Amino acid sequence: MKQLPFIFASLILSLLFPITALASTEDNSQSQIVNVNQLRDVAPTDWAYEALSNLSDRYGCIAGFPDRTYKGDRALTRYEFAAGLNSCLNQMEKLIAKGINISSEDLDSLQRLTQDFEAELASVAGRVNSLEDRVAILEDNQFSTTTKLKGQAIFAFNAGGFTGDRIIDPNGNLITENQPQATLLYRTNLDFDTSFTGTDNLKIRIDTGSNGFNDNAASFLEPNFGSILNYSDSPPRDGNIGVGRVYYSFKPAETLQVALGPAMVATDYIDFSQFTRPSFRGISTESLAQNYLLFPIEGPSGGAYTSWTIKEKFTLRATYNAAEAADPNENLSGIIKGLSTFTALLYPGEAGNGGLFGDFYQGIVELEYAPTETVAVRLQYSGGEVFDSRFDVFGINAEWQFLPRFAVFGRYSYGNYEDTAFGDIEPNYWMAGVSVLDLIKEGAILGIAAGQPFIASEIGNNTQTNFEAYYNYPISDFIAIAPVLQVISNAGNQSANDTIYTGTIRTVFNF
Repeated sequence: MKQLPFIFASLILSLLFPITALASTEDNSQSQIVNVNQLRDVAPTDWAYEALSNLSDRYGCIAGFPDRTYKGDRALTRYEFAAGLNSCLNQMEKLIAKGINISSEDLDSLQRLTQDFEAELASVAGRVNSLEDRVAILEDNQFSTTTKLKGQAIFAFNAGGFTGDRIIDPNGNLITENQPQATLLYRTNLDFDTSFTGTDNLKIRIDTGSNGFNDNAASFLEPNFGSILNYSDSPPRDGNIGVGRVYYSFKPAETLQVALGPAMVATDYIDFSQFTRPSFRGISTESLAQNYLLFPIEGPSGGAYTSWTIKEKFTLRATYNAAEAADPNENLSGIIKGLSTFTALLYPGEAGNGGLFGDFYQGIVELEYAPTETVAVRLQYSGGEVFDSRFDVFGINAEWQFLPRFAVFGRYSYGNYEDTAFGDIEPNYWMAGVSVLDLIKEGAILGIAAGQPFIASEIGNNTQTNFEAYYNYPISDFIAIAPVLQVISNAGNQSANDTIYTGTIRTVFNF
């Protein structure tokens, strides 16, 4: 089975190379359409050259390679020329069928060319028929006519440590007195995208990964306030294969998009920034890549999403997500799938009802104003319940590419979480950063960001601050490598914790 893609590719190449000149104008991009006098290996001394040149100039009906040469055997020059003529015949037939007038002189030239290259044209037709038969066989045995398969694999080497003697959590409990070991972590997924109408998409993602919260030093040493590498928590799999996305999206109107599904992720749709996300290209620290307070439910969950382009510069988005939407039980406790890590700190030992409209739900609304491609401002509101306790959060997300290669970005939010283990609290969040685009190579991006994910005087005696610097370098369209440096001060909002530092080398493969 592993050899099938190679076999298919070899078969297709063997079919296409001898008849490349058959491609019509409709089947090639404009960059491939060239004049006959630009094709270096078509002899300009033959009368047929001038005749076909005139037809091609008037009707754009001969196609060659981008380097303006035919690639066939030089002994088959007449055949190659006949292939170009065949393309011109097909194009002019389409024009005549559309009622476009063709001059009698051009029709006479075409008739004479057809007579002189009658044998070669017959050979071309035979090859085309053979190709169509073989393509039909491939279509009958291909994976799917409606489904596209895409994949991604992330490998990362991570190492880090801390100054001082120990690390404690926000409640003062000991996390570790020992330096963490270096790790080699991974994340991989396969996406099956199926379209039935051309404007819809049924997405199914199968994914797996390494040990989630414990496969990188930052999350091991600071597990509560979003210091984890966000591709480790997407969600954590610990080597098991799972379903990361299942939803169906469609467009009931030109300016309206809707998505529904049992496994959706709110951060796929809300709080986007081209300079911080997605994680495989931008920032890796979870609390810097997204507005941390805004998403108490951040993992796969049942729900719906809608996006409405009100006007050219305004877009309104909304999501509804319910953690444990497929579980009808009451009094769920322990680890609730899809919840952010800070919720376990705020509501230890609490329980809530499952189901689509149970005690683990959030609704988010975002209004984006983007007057140009380089400026965007997004106003946000998130509200709902976690462990039968109310929360409300207001946020803002902004970015500005003020020079062709320089951009700044930032987020802020203010929230209210009721009935927590620390009482009713009103945490704040902020982050800011700068990006340098196309550094050294086109598509590369250098980013530096800092932020405080959970500013709350009730928790600890200080405020945690996260820093990250990263450089994403695309080796090709399919492979990128990125060194990442993380620094955490006052981890867990505890001044007793000295500085945590980690380094990661991330490699991303897209296929």
